[in-house]
Amino acid sequence: MQSVTLTTHRLVLRPVGPQDTEAVHTAAQDPDIQRWTTIPSPYLPEHARTFTEEVAPAGWADGTLFTFGVFLPDGTLVGVNSLMRRSLGTAEIGYWATKEHRGRGYTTEAARTASHWAFTDLAVDRVEWRAEVGNTASRAVAEHAGFTLEGTLRSAIDNKGVRRDCWVGSLLPSDLGLPSTAPYLPAPTNGPHR
Repeated sequence: MQSVTLTTHRLVLRPVGPQDTEAVHTAAQDPDIQRWTTIPSPYLPEHARTFTEEVAPAGWADGTLFTFGVFLPDGTLVGVNSLMRRSLGTAEIGYWATKEHRGRGYTTEAARTASHWAFTDLAVDRVEWRAEVGNTASRAVAEHAGFTLEGTLRSAIDNKGVRRDCWVGSLLPSDLGLPSTAPYLPAPTNGPHR
């Protein structure tokens, strides 16, 4: 698939590439990014090179992983946002923000923008968010972006060889005022559930 660039009034979301290796490596030295994501720890220069030169471009090429660097208009990296195809019509979103740019709504804005693109250009009908239980910053971003928290999955994330429980949530096209590509029949909300 051909890579794309998305813009908002504050941000540029574009595919990560070799020119971003140093910025990704520097950002990933943050202990919170290493703790709450599945990136290697310690995060070495070769990890950043593999990510920016191989993993991210290959995901775009084969249409399985769409990794955007999230940048200010001046080119400053403020985070990374990825959408991974999980099954027909479903993608999983993951993101992190650089320490110095947290708390400004950039990650929420990028998550909504990337999800909107997934709904309109990838024929996705469900974007899932997962984060290890306790990652309250990721949960706040998901909730601010409009995701509905659906529950806790036991032993659903492997983070550096340790199975951990995770929260799961979803965003549907209708949450952003968009039509679905397939009919959707939600479960009844009144009466007993079967």
